[in-house]
Amino acid sequence: MKITVLGGGHGCYAAALEMAEKGHDVVLWRRDAEALHALAVAEKLFVKDFQGERSVTVGFENSQINLQDNLEKAIAHAELVIIPLPATTHVNLAEQAAAYFKEGQVVYLPPGTFGSFIFAKAMKDVGNKAKVAFAETGTLPYLVRKHAVNNIVVSGYATRLPTGVFPSNLSEHAFKVLKQAYPSVEPIEDALSGALMNAGPIIHPPLIIMNAGPLEHFEAWDIHNEGTQPSIRRVTNQLDSERMRIREALGYTAPHFPLADHYNMQGEGDEWMYGRGAHGKLTDSGDWREDINLKEHRYMLEDTRLGLSLIVSVGRWAGVPTPVAEGLLNIASAVSARDLYAEGRTLENLGLSNLSKREMQALLQQGV
Repeated sequence: MKITVLGGGHGCYAAALEMAEKGHDVVLWRRDAEALHALAVAEKLFVKDFQGERSVTVGFENSQINLQDNLEKAIAHAELVIIPLPATTHVNLAEQAAAYFKEGQVVYLPPGTFGSFIFAKAMKDVGNKAKVAFAETGTLPYLVRKHAVNNIVVSGYATRLPTGVFPSNLSEHAFKVLKQAYPSVEPIEDALSGALMNAGPIIHPPLIIMNAGPLEHFEAWDIHNEGTQPSIRRVTNQLDSERMRIREALGYTAPHFPLADHYNMQGEGDEWMYGRGAHGKLTDSGDWREDINLKEHRYMLEDTRLGLSLIVSVGRWAGVPTPVAEGLLNIASAVSARDLYAEGRTLENLGLSNLSKREMQALLQQGV
């Protein structure tokens, strides 16, 4: 299958490498031309994971991963476009790419924070009427970190990827394509259901807000290791309960992938998105001991500003109280000295807050 990966982040390199190893015809595009050329000069992309160390070839032609600096050509190549980028990139990238998507393509946002709507709306705004399926899931398919310009370390792979499609009437086609790349994809109702599976806004806001002192004091701090303590876990559990109550109020069915299953070290409960024991693998790697600037890090600008605001917004629209989510968002606004809800990916800012539930269902099924 012809696959294009858009972006140059940790997950983008991991996706391109995994798809190349599976034998797909892979193109990697990123907007940073200098970094793209540096990867081409290296000629190989190395990975270390549970299978050991190995590499794939990279270059501007005749490689396992073919590099492309032209966005239109990169998108034209693909049956499946994978965009494992932070949600903070969606608006700008959607505007750049909207005219280039073509009939029958599937675009995967892992995870999406309801970015599927943003991309579909951008297509409508430029008059592109092609039927394109935008899909989103609850997490990045990889626990991965770059260690050099051409070297990544993958601590874990997702074993379950609950995924919704926008519009949902294109789901059958979308899942046929997606499962060729990610057999771990599990179909769920629609893209909003997929957005409400996003684990980032549940994991990261409590960890950065409740570890604010250590994060500002120490040069590096692992919020997933010494930063994950019982008191913080209790807050996380309450926050996740709010997310699941919203899902239930909207008629979305279980499994809701409770985050408690991710932290369960005794093998009890259902298998979470990264499989059993993934939290231990993450902390053992040491790759998440980092310097987190509380005003600039993506945990604040993506998972809190965009992800947590979406949860609060959908909760208000659905009539579900979200006191923990709202409290964390208000404290985060004070810490970052900005109004994160006003800047957020809310139904208000998306122009959807006045829809009835029936109108929202029609939008999710039929598209923009």
